[in-house]
Amino acid sequence: MVKSSRLSYVCQNCGAVSSRWAGKCDSCGAWNSLLEEASDAVVPKGLSVVGNGKGRGGKLEIHDLQSQSEILPREKTGIGELDRVTGGGLVRGAAMLIGGDPGIGKSTLLLQAVCALARQGKACLYVSGEEAVDQIRMRAGRLGLADVNIALAASSSVRDILSAMDGAIDLVVIDSIQTMFVDNIDSAPGTVTQVRTSALELIRTAKKKNIILFLVGHVTKDGQIAGPRVLEHMVDTVLYFEGDRGHQFRILRAVKNRFGPTDEIGVFEMAEKGLEEVANPSALFLSQKQENIPGNAVFAGMEGTRPVLVEVQGLAASTAYGTPRRAVVGWDSGRLAMILAVLEARVGLNFSGYDVFLNMAGGIRVSEPAADLAVAAALMSALSNKTFPANTIFFGEVGLSGEVRAAPQTDLRLKEAEKLGFKMAVLPQNSKIKSSGGLRLEKVRHVQDLAALLAV
Repeated sequence: MVKSSRLSYVCQNCGAVSSRWAGKCDSCGAWNSLLEEASDAVVPKGLSVVGNGKGRGGKLEIHDLQSQSEILPREKTGIGELDRVTGGGLVRGAAMLIGGDPGIGKSTLLLQAVCALARQGKACLYVSGEEAVDQIRMRAGRLGLADVNIALAASSSVRDILSAMDGAIDLVVIDSIQTMFVDNIDSAPGTVTQVRTSALELIRTAKKKNIILFLVGHVTKDGQIAGPRVLEHMVDTVLYFEGDRGHQFRILRAVKNRFGPTDEIGVFEMAEKGLEEVANPSALFLSQKQENIPGNAVFAGMEGTRPVLVEVQGLAASTAYGTPRRAVVGWDSGRLAMILAVLEARVGLNFSGYDVFLNMAGGIRVSEPAADLAVAAALMSALSNKTFPANTIFFGEVGLSGEVRAAPQTDLRLKEAEKLGFKMAVLPQNSKIKSSGGLRLEKVRHVQDLAALLAV
């Protein structure tokens, strides 16, 4: 055997490799992210590295689109919200990466999913590099899952895990990928080289043996999965488990899914016996809504095929500083600045002497452009200290000229609002509507029309 070793500096943020150390990564611009890593490669004598023109590869098995192969059915976990986000169930041979803040409930969700599949007769292996086996048993006991037959292991060695995957295994959970290591690489666990190599070996084996693979990933302070972004490209599905510890609900969101949609969400509630599914998220988000409060507006949004109603809270307070503050929770701060500029330029409202605060109540994060109209309504109401008619919803995108543009899936939004007892909807003029149900529709073409409803 011939062992070759070389030193390099690898960015722990983006995975870029440099021959020398620098304070700033040239690829992603991150500071103090380059760490020295030794890359050891063990090459058998007489065998050359692929791609140098001296060796010959093996025979490649070629197929075409008409080739017949067994299509394995999706595995239903029995947890409806998880099945919804993954596209209708888990695909055999798929590798899924799930990330989230520490303590948000990633391990709890996966343990519940593993036990649900084990009760269906599936062979499941739960491998933890962070907890001892007894600690996993204690957690299962708190969740009422102590009687379920699943295989547990506490290990960080990828070589040992691959050996365990040689048996009859249907699903494997790795908690977490940052603790795994490949023993022929001279780098600490959690470094880019170890994370990338460990994930590659696990994914390759899972696809070869049609094993469902879950990888738990740590997140950075920015909320992104730690390690190189290439890790997200290696897996089939990337899930983010979001939520605020001050609230009881959690949101599972797919940001990448090769086997289903990427705009679906699953909503869970953290209870005494673990995570419970929330059948009607809108009712949960609006459970503490107060009527006739200036600065409040209800946004009728869409998350995939599911309509979700969220309370938008705005506040305008006289500033004590030379530069007014702009604080936002659950929405894009850049878009807030745009809406404020439109209201000042097109409606004539003056926010220059006020600190502006915006909050999506309940801790949910909204990214849909159709929330513009609800945000504008909340800010108008907060500045004027007036309220819109009770039981009113808002949705529509606002352009820079102040025009209000149509939002998709109008009928689903209206149906959800009617079901929850709302009486009026403020929506764009050119919205396509099949049925308004029992709602009174107030169509607006420009933000000035919205201001007229409030008599600003």
